[in-house]
Amino acid sequence: MAGMKFVQRVPRLPRRARDAHKGDFGTVLVVAGSESMLGAAILCARGALRGGAGLARVALPAALQPLLPLGEPNATTVARAGRPFQAALRAAGAVVVGPGLGTGRSTRALVRAVLATGEAPAVLDADALNVLAPLRAPLASRRPLVLTPHPGEAARLLGTDAASVQRDRAAALRELCARSGAIVVLKGAGTLVGDGAWAFRNKTGNPGMATGGSGDVLAGLLGALLARGLPPFDAACLAVHVHGRAGDRIAARLSEHGLCASDLPLAIAEELR
Repeated sequence: MAGMKFVQRVPRLPRRARDAHKGDFGTVLVVAGSESMLGAAILCARGALRGGAGLARVALPAALQPLLPLGEPNATTVARAGRPFQAALRAAGAVVVGPGLGTGRSTRALVRAVLATGEAPAVLDADALNVLAPLRAPLASRRPLVLTPHPGEAARLLGTDAASVQRDRAAALRELCARSGAIVVLKGAGTLVGDGAWAFRNKTGNPGMATGGSGDVLAGLLGALLARGLPPFDAACLAVHVHGRAGDRIAARLSEHGLCASDLPLAIAEELR
């Protein structure tokens, strides 16, 4: 891959200490979901929990907070406004922002808050990317950032079209890294991860994973690995590898045709043995 050195190694998670407690494995703050897309927040939180995070906290509008335990009782909620939200942003070991938010003013304000508040790593996914498009300058934040666009989102960030991104995915990855100043996960068949100097091409996964919500699970898994202390590039490489293996496990057990995003979190837990 011209301009980047290609790495083959897939990072590994360290073993858990026998006397570990949930605080040792980080809190992922999931800033996701809306009235019509609460499922995105649930899938993202479940990806974080099955990825080994000690805690997953979902920032939601007050009206949606009572509904979250019905979909994911292992996660907690926090109001997506005011001092509780600001405190949660500062306290989290990693933040995931974007799935199911929509692209209105409220999403822009949430993304600005994430970028401006706190220093722990953040994953910008889905609508968090759409409200940043087109990218004209590196993103200003004290947080290490990981962007996770699919080809359509990548095209919007670059001011081009998805067909152009797909014609030369390596070039699109390089340009996204240069413009954003962040680590980039360019999703799709043979997902690419890059930090501007190093690149990784994922070899796991299958077409059955081309289904709604799969990326939400990946974002949550990546958040968990970041909260657990993996360097962002390593966390991104491991996340896409494990996510793909989980999809392969489900496809072998069921089928590619019937794979759903909600199948993936439990298979992720199996792959992290």
